[in-house]
Amino acid sequence: MANPEVSGGGVNIGLFGHVDHGKTTIVEAITGKWADVHSEEMKRGITIRLGYAETTVYRCKKCKEPNCYCTTKKCPACFGDTEPLRTISFVDAPGHNALMATVLSGTSLIDGALLIISADEECPQPQSAEHLMTLDIVGIKNIVIVQNKIDLVSREEVLKNYKEIKKFVRGTVAENAPIIPISALQRVNIDSLLQAMEEHVPTPERDLKADPKMFIARSFDVNKPGTLLEKISGGVIGGSLVRGVFRIGDRIEIKPGIKIGDKYIPLKTGVTALQKFGKKLKEAGPGGLIGVGTKLDPSLTKSDHLTGNIAGKEGKLPPTWESLTLETNLMDSVVGAKEKIKVSPISTSEPLMVTSGTGRTVGTVTSSRKNVIDIKLKSPLCVEKNDKIAIFRQFGGRWRLIGYGIIK
Repeated sequence: MANPEVSGGGVNIGLFGHVDHGKTTIVEAITGKWADVHSEEMKRGITIRLGYAETTVYRCKKCKEPNCYCTTKKCPACFGDTEPLRTISFVDAPGHNALMATVLSGTSLIDGALLIISADEECPQPQSAEHLMTLDIVGIKNIVIVQNKIDLVSREEVLKNYKEIKKFVRGTVAENAPIIPISALQRVNIDSLLQAMEEHVPTPERDLKADPKMFIARSFDVNKPGTLLEKISGGVIGGSLVRGVFRIGDRIEIKPGIKIGDKYIPLKTGVTALQKFGKKLKEAGPGGLIGVGTKLDPSLTKSDHLTGNIAGKEGKLPPTWESLTLETNLMDSVVGAKEKIKVSPISTSEPLMVTSGTGRTVGTVTSSRKNVIDIKLKSPLCVEKNDKIAIFRQFGGRWRLIGYGIIK
């Protein structure tokens, strides 16, 4: 039997929706893990950086749907044996409107999405609309809508909210997505949610023979304070392989790299360890989130210093660009704003923020003509021609999504 960690047997599912609609609680209800692991996130009660958790979905051999789906080796309904279906890695994207750029980072790592909408609030809320537009822009089509907090309102209010959701998604990429009512806090209808993910978020085919390409979403120094010099481990990068395979002993390159003086210098290092689905591996392919141990000085990887970079085999990564030419596609109005704000054409000398993969930077428009712009970037991006770039403009001191561009 093929190794699922290498053959791409797992799937990445992102959670999107307005702040405090229950994304992180849903992850905990499914996986048993609280995805907010950073102290500032715990203090403020919102997800600031991308959170991660994973679980294996099992199916009971005796029970009928949806009760046959669970995340344990023994069925919680009949206590009979279950069979493993696949491992799901969850990427919990922040809902706070000031953190929209981080949400775009999450979409580069996922194969499908849960769009979380709270039953106790009017739909849509500003970030619900912004997240749905983001999924549309980046082409995430495998979506399950989760109507959370049904325990807080009456049956009539749940039905009213359901109709609001149907109206909200009409004409969008989520128009035909199933809507699953749940209470994450009370663990109600989680089995139906597992079934919906199995049926509507298929595991994509993975290209194992292509040159590997990994979006780096986090980087770490795993050494405890006071570790002796001879026992220090190299830095760790985390994220998702979108194609190819990494093996222990591989020589890899990380781009754009680190800034030295006025230039960014790519990093070159060796792979010393691989971990995915909680297992140590000798080789790992796409599907699921991956941790890669390296020979890098851990000071280079601590505190997510390498987030936004891309990792791959030496000499096989796309070029690094300090300026880009984009064919733009702008929205009619600003996404996520409570009031309707018309998106005006992009003008020369205008500052913009752009995101690609897990990388983001600001830049200044040096030329604008019809639907094409040239933009000088403050920090470089490692991207390929025809990649899709999300474009943000500042309104009231906040970056708002206004459209996307195709690299020419």
